[in-house]
Amino acid sequence: MAQINPLVGDIHGNTALILEKSREAITRFQPDLVVFPELVLTAYPPEDLLLRPSLDVRIEKALAKICGAVLPTILVVGYPGREEGKLYNMLALIDHGKVVATYRKQRLPNYQVFDEKRYFKKGFAPLVHEISGIQVAFTICEDLWSPKAMAKASAAGARLMININGSPYSLGKVHRRTEVMRQRVTEGKMPLVYVNQVGGQDELLFDGASMAMNANGTVAVQARQYAEALVPVNISNEGDSISILQGQQEILLEKEAELYQALVLGLRDYVNKNRFRGVVLGLSGGIDSALTLAIAVDALGSDRVHAVMMPFQYTAQMSMDDAQAQASNLGVNYRVIPIAPMYESFMQALAGEFAGMATDLTEQNLQARCRGVALMAISNKKGLLVLTTGNKSEMAVGYSTLYGDMAGGFDALKDVPKMLVYALAAYRNRIDSNPPGPIPQRVIERPPSAELAPGQVDEDNLPPYPELDRILELYIEQDESLEQIVSRGHDRSVVEKVIRLVDLNEYKRRQAPVGVRISERGFGRDRRYPITSGWKPGD
Repeated sequence: MAQINPLVGDIHGNTALILEKSREAITRFQPDLVVFPELVLTAYPPEDLLLRPSLDVRIEKALAKICGAVLPTILVVGYPGREEGKLYNMLALIDHGKVVATYRKQRLPNYQVFDEKRYFKKGFAPLVHEISGIQVAFTICEDLWSPKAMAKASAAGARLMININGSPYSLGKVHRRTEVMRQRVTEGKMPLVYVNQVGGQDELLFDGASMAMNANGTVAVQARQYAEALVPVNISNEGDSISILQGQQEILLEKEAELYQALVLGLRDYVNKNRFRGVVLGLSGGIDSALTLAIAVDALGSDRVHAVMMPFQYTAQMSMDDAQAQASNLGVNYRVIPIAPMYESFMQALAGEFAGMATDLTEQNLQARCRGVALMAISNKKGLLVLTTGNKSEMAVGYSTLYGDMAGGFDALKDVPKMLVYALAAYRNRIDSNPPGPIPQRVIERPPSAELAPGQVDEDNLPPYPELDRILELYIEQDESLEQIVSRGHDRSVVEKVIRLVDLNEYKRRQAPVGVRISERGFGRDRRYPITSGWKPGD
């Protein structure tokens, strides 16, 4: 099982990676078969790169190069292939340098983050090919989320199923996959080898966790999550019995570890694949920026992380002390840049425009925008990616400043609700080799505040975060109506306010940076609502 981290669109580089990993597998294991993930030549998802005129030529050259290597094994390679003028999501069996069989994906997902029907036509026929005396069936990802492909393969005489995947991560997805695959092997009465992509691609994260499962549903081989790996799978063929021998068994991570490592890998790959030197973020002394800093250091190393405290007259000394402590704990490049001179210059320039008008949110937003300007200037000068630090709860209700604290290129916490931010911060401290950990306990315990006005705390404007997060989960992730949410015991006026804020702030989210998707309804590819809309909440 070649669980690798390809780069979307880099067909030349992905081809080289396939050959490199194939040769390594041959040297280490002398395998009959090396299996790569879905669409590995383009990586998943290639999106509208599939519409580029040169796609077919590049794919043909890539396949020719792999065949030309004449490797002493069979390779299973996923790619976008055109046949009779139609584009398919395909795989090829390359046996000692020759394409001996191909397969077209039968089920094209078109929900959540998937839009394969935009690009591909679906196949219908199973592929069963004899390898080392075993009749082996081949399928691609979504094919096995329905019983039909397994049934077709079984009817065609298959005794082993190999399934290649570009299956993106969401919380708990690895366990749901395992249960679905367990249903398939039980129905098909045959073992399964399941190979998945690993790595970050914009907002999507692929967690790997490739596995091999016997016909009784037991997992005989389990690959790591979030890491590239070549994992041997030994298959026994004795009489009428095909079985997978017990092999490598990586322990699947618990919830908080799973989420934290997903955020680390998503951030690392976004920065590295886009060739940034490092990152810079505003360190406010609050929990969101504290957790983001820890994730950045774990992803990139402290030498590639720059943190900037940008105090104003409303910034508490506690915030400055805590920011300094965390920067010191993690050993990052740290600067303090007061924003008062910038703010006053803006206010002087705008004095005529604001004459006779009362102070309001404008002045608060201007503070945030001064900080955004400073961070973007550092980004331009030093080639660093600006990390924003807003969490999903804030992004949902628009508790953020457009072109202020939303100014940046990547938001690791974009799909992480506030209460989960607290849990992840506590987790990061818990696993640190130097107790009590990098995030000061006071940061975790103090009431959250944007510190844009005297004595300001978030709950001046929002419901308590435990209640807010529950309402948001019901409305955004479970698509419940106002009436359904109220029937669960929530105050109608609070629910109405939250829903109004979510709907109203779609325009902000459209302009927000990308971030790691950890739920099945992240803001971005998953949830596409109109900005201009007359829709009213209710029945």
